[in-house]
Amino acid sequence: MSGASGSILTINGGSSSIKFALFAPQGGLQMTQCGRIERIGSADSSLVLMDGSGTTVATRSLGAIDRSGAAEVLINWLQQGESHAHLLAIGHRVVHGGPNFHTPLVMSAEVIEELRRLTELDPQHMPQELFLSETFGRRFPQLPQVACFDTAFHHDLPLLAQLLPIPRRYAAQGVRRYGFHGLSYEYLMSEIKRIDGAQAAGGRIILAHLGSGASLVAMCAGKPVDTSMGFTPAAGVPMGTRSGDLDPGLVGYLARTEGMDARQFDELVNFKSGLLGVSETSGDMRELLACQAVDSRAAEAIGLFCYQVRKCIGAYAAALGGLDMLVFSGGIGEQASQLRGQICADLGFLGVALDARQNLDNALLVSEAAAAVRVRVLRTNEELVIARSVSALLGL
Repeated sequence: MSGASGSILTINGGSSSIKFALFAPQGGLQMTQCGRIERIGSADSSLVLMDGSGTTVATRSLGAIDRSGAAEVLINWLQQGESHAHLLAIGHRVVHGGPNFHTPLVMSAEVIEELRRLTELDPQHMPQELFLSETFGRRFPQLPQVACFDTAFHHDLPLLAQLLPIPRRYAAQGVRRYGFHGLSYEYLMSEIKRIDGAQAAGGRIILAHLGSGASLVAMCAGKPVDTSMGFTPAAGVPMGTRSGDLDPGLVGYLARTEGMDARQFDELVNFKSGLLGVSETSGDMRELLACQAVDSRAAEAIGLFCYQVRKCIGAYAAALGGLDMLVFSGGIGEQASQLRGQICADLGFLGVALDARQNLDNALLVSEAAAAVRVRVLRTNEELVIARSVSALLGL
């Protein structure tokens, strides 16, 4: 079926958004259209449509819609154009593959049922992702749907990086460090190989995917050796509304002093903490940067974020026995030059030195020419990784 005429639809469903894109396999997987539905569940949801270059061509207010309404918006958009008549397959980002799913696979009824059993591992994302796959399965029953797992990239972490220091019986139940943002990391490694060559891609590399969700991964010989997110995406460095790593004793303390139960604690660490919790105003880094000069809480939230990312880089450099390349990606990593500068300011002992002008311009290479560590800024592309996986699995 190589060179088949038509499009692959990729769907990246989050707890409050859906990102989607169309790729033409006959053109070397060129993206032809893309878009996103934002703020699902709020009173001001919107649809943003973009062309193949990522330039916004239309924005439409949707009012208050739930996940069912958001799925209908996407289906209606597909059916209003000519795209739906030529869809070849649908690829879904699935955040959690658990201990068993670590390669892309066609979403049969049996696979979906097995994924439903994994919902307890990720109750924030999995229900939305399964809902989307089932909705599209009913509306487009003839199309194969493929699951691409965010955890798959980290499946073969070294045992010591997988193990959690709790009784071993839990490991037998699948309680381990899984790691996330795997589709992003897969793309970044492919770009490093394309730009710098296979030898550089096999070096000691730290990838920092910094956005509203943030994580880092240490790479050696082209394979991950450690990653900051753990059993859930709430672990690691502070994020937009997620706490990152916490003293586990806090669970008991809040239960004793506030009567907080497990559900309330889960809501606290996933939706009320991180940048939002420390600043008390916003989990959006852009908003915090805009007001940091007059709001000490915003400045402290930014400072805490940079400090914890810098600590993680130092720890991973120790795990790797040195550092050859540092890569920033994600919305913050790609666009916030001030934060890259703040994170890297005290990493000179590792050989990190930024070129101020290149960093300000968000250049592809932002390190000084003579620096021992190459520092890159790469725009990630999870949708392309999904499309590649679908194309390879189905022979499109």
